[in-house]
Amino acid sequence: MAIQSMTGFGKGEASGDDWVITAEIKSVNHRFKDLRFKMSSLFAPIEIDLKNRLTEVFKRGSFDIYINYKKAEGKTKFDDIDEEKVSLFLGKISKIVKNQGLDLAISPSEFLRQDFYKDLDDSSEESFDLARTAFVNAMESLKESRLSEGDKMLKVIKSHKEQFEKHYSVIVGLADTFQENVEERLRKRFQDFSEELGVDEPRFLQEVVYYLEKMDVHEEINRIAAHLEKLDSILVNGGEIGRQLDFLIQELNRETNTIGSKSSLKEISDNVVQMKVQLEKIREQGLNLE
Repeated sequence: MAIQSMTGFGKGEASGDDWVITAEIKSVNHRFKDLRFKMSSLFAPIEIDLKNRLTEVFKRGSFDIYINYKKAEGKTKFDDIDEEKVSLFLGKISKIVKNQGLDLAISPSEFLRQDFYKDLDDSSEESFDLARTAFVNAMESLKESRLSEGDKMLKVIKSHKEQFEKHYSVIVGLADTFQENVEERLRKRFQDFSEELGVDEPRFLQEVVYYLEKMDVHEEINRIAAHLEKLDSILVNGGEIGRQLDFLIQELNRETNTIGSKSSLKEISDNVVQMKVQLEKIREQGLNLE
């Protein structure tokens, strides 16, 4: 299943005999789902229907939805003049003028004002159908846009993951050496001070073993390996991976930090820092995934 970004843009259009309706949808990242419709009140009766359609296709994101309409190509302003509105206006104004004993003089251009145009909802079902069609086309366009962005982000995440694994492999290689170096230093210290301080060797060795166990990073290394295997799985399977990725990055960060706190070896500390840098970059990309 493909991975979607929550960032994208889609546009759709539908034409009728009199009107052209355009729908545009812009989406950005959001923890949940947030929809904002910006359209004429003429389309208010179908807002819930449009919202349900979008909810079925997209699971997360913040969506701004714009629906606009204009006259179809070839139509002039004269085609939109509502004869009934003009007749009503002339009837009323003529009566008023006559009562006042005045002459009536009206220019034809007076009827090009918006007040005398036909309303779009004169054929509401047709306009609703056009709006639905334009909206569905916009959703398809948005989905393609989000899939394209998701594919790009997936490549970036894999690149950062490879860098993380590169530094992780260095730590894996140093895990045993690190303990050996620590043990060697402790034994040397014991030899230097045992006679002077009267330290009991068996007791000292018990303390060394306890100390080395506390500093052992093999458990963290194994957990990181398991988390990386899970990360590979969700990147391959795709779908809604945003929250899963966020959880895995938290777990990887926890184990990486533990390794850093246990180690005093500069080479391990340097690689831990680089691992954390790569995890942060993966996290930033993951914030935009559905």
